[in-house]
Amino acid sequence: MTHLTILAFALVSFIGIATPGPTVLLALTNGSRFGIKTASFGMAGAVLSDFVLIGAVAVGLGALLAASEFWFSVVKWIGVGYLTFLGIMLLRSKGTLDVVHPDASAITSPSARLAFLKSFLVAITNPKGYLFFSAFLPQFVVPALPQFPQYLALAVTFALIDFAVMFGYAILGSRAVRLLKKTGALWLDRCCGGALLALAGSLAFYRRASS
Repeated sequence: MTHLTILAFALVSFIGIATPGPTVLLALTNGSRFGIKTASFGMAGAVLSDFVLIGAVAVGLGALLAASEFWFSVVKWIGVGYLTFLGIMLLRSKGTLDVVHPDASAITSPSARLAFLKSFLVAITNPKGYLFFSAFLPQFVVPALPQFPQYLALAVTFALIDFAVMFGYAILGSRAVRLLKKTGALWLDRCCGGALLALAGSLAFYRRASS
């Protein structure tokens, strides 16, 4: 694997990640509602999911979901249900901002733990992620060379780009709410909630390429 291969992978990954998906929308929402510090725990959950997804693809789970209608459906409908739940919760939000006491530890904050779990779960319950990596990663892996170092390099590259993009969206959400105050928080929650429901709907109609 050459530096040009990594660069090409990084460019294509950035384009894919920058297009708002569930974890990016959660970063935007967390940044607006809880601030950058708490939002960073959501980003950590999403980054962990990147390593889980790529690791799963490396050991063949992506191929299993591509081949098995049953397991594909199981993962898909769990993802649909979870995205729907998150979307409804944001639509029902009153647009209030969570103010954390300066002495409170972000690590022990319920908001931080929930942000981490939400971003992690929303990614690993989306079968499109497994299928995407199954089709995408092999194009940048040299079969004649050891597989583990190559997958690790791709995972680290993807995770760094993912974190950077989510961090940008979190800052955007945080600054937008400072300008628009409570009304801004309300409408941002509504927009992100509607977008998550739309993503849930698209996932519900998503089918394996072989079906």
